[in-house]
Amino acid sequence: MKNYKKFKKIFCILIGLCICLGCQDSKEYPTKCMESPSQTKEQVLWPKQEQSDVLSDGSLALVDLSQKNDGYLCARLLQETEGVKIQIAKNDKKYNYDLKTTDFKTFPINMGNGSYTIKILQQIEGTRYAICASCTVDVQLTNDLAPYLYPNQIVDYTADSYVYKKSFALVKEDKDDLTRIAHLFKYVVDTLNYDDQKAKDVSETFVLPDIDGSLKSHKGICFDYASLMTALLRSQHIPTKLEVGYSGEAYHAWISVYLHEVGWVDNIIEFDGKDWSLMDPTLAASNSASSVKKYIGDGSNYTVKYSY
Repeated sequence: MKNYKKFKKIFCILIGLCICLGCQDSKEYPTKCMESPSQTKEQVLWPKQEQSDVLSDGSLALVDLSQKNDGYLCARLLQETEGVKIQIAKNDKKYNYDLKTTDFKTFPINMGNGSYTIKILQQIEGTRYAICASCTVDVQLTNDLAPYLYPNQIVDYTADSYVYKKSFALVKEDKDDLTRIAHLFKYVVDTLNYDDQKAKDVSETFVLPDIDGSLKSHKGICFDYASLMTALLRSQHIPTKLEVGYSGEAYHAWISVYLHEVGWVDNIIEFDGKDWSLMDPTLAASNSASSVKKYIGDGSNYTVKYSY
């Protein structure tokens, strides 16, 4: 995936992850917030593969487009092979994903309503790829938040995943989303240690996050941290974007969440090249855009490159 080296570089700048939430334990998060009911396991959104609308070259891969209006598509290899990608494009924005398994994996359709081009690509040599199949589809999302509520290849979890079950245990006493965010964040930074050896081993190769593997070993690299936090939040029906891009000229990574009181709160959890930090969630107490702006500015310093 052309984007992966840049993506990896962004995340692996070093989450030396002395992560400082331990230093923030003296704060109460939040001081005020509108109460909201807890998510139930019956309400969690899971991808479906109806295969009523498919794209396939007949031998390498199959893409299930049936749920495109729900903010995702599913794809799988038809045989064990290497060098196959799917591309999801809208206007001049493209996302390229490796297909690695004959099991269905989920990929977000997250560039809004409109015409998308979906392609199955096969590697010829190096960065040269042949188009094996292609189609254009019209997407009209039933819910603009949907792409950020489902698991996908980058944020990969199932109903059997430890991370999914743990998310419910961690917030069972919480009465509002901001408290849930703070508790889930604290769990991540208290549980994982940065895996220097893994960082060295994958320095030249893109490796998908292994959320449950990281939790079992209590180790992970930057990508594992970010994916874990996003999985915990989405399991609680808190729409979450895992975003990478630039803050000024610096590579930057941040997580944005949707709060029903104020809408999208950008970079509520961010990585500044040294540490992860949690913005003081009291910003939402007044339910006003001006209150949010006090914390994050007008967003002009942030340029999103990729969102998952």
